[in-house]
Amino acid sequence: MKTIIQNINKAFDHRIRLGIMSVLMVNESADFNMLKELLGVTDGNLASHTKALETEEYIRIEKQFIGKKPNTRYSATTSGKKAFREHIEALEKLITKT
Repeated sequence: MKTIIQNINKAFDHRIRLGIMSVLMVNESADFNMLKELLGVTDGNLASHTKALETEEYIRIEKQFIGKKPNTRYSATTSGKKAFREHIEALEKLITKT
């Protein structure tokens, strides 16, 4: 059983992080408000989970101003996409193994 779960990544074990990565896998990028609305989370929750994914270098955070309003955009890094695919594959193997 250990070999089945070895590719399950702890960085994605929270539903919010799983949701962030799922959105970023199918979109080139997403801004803070888009993620907040899609995932139904608070500002603080989203900020802490995106920071955790940034620390792992799974996502890139870009801050800019659009007019006079701040805008934060997120995108998945190449290593983040690879790690997430491996995580999903490990989950699929675990589900089909039982």
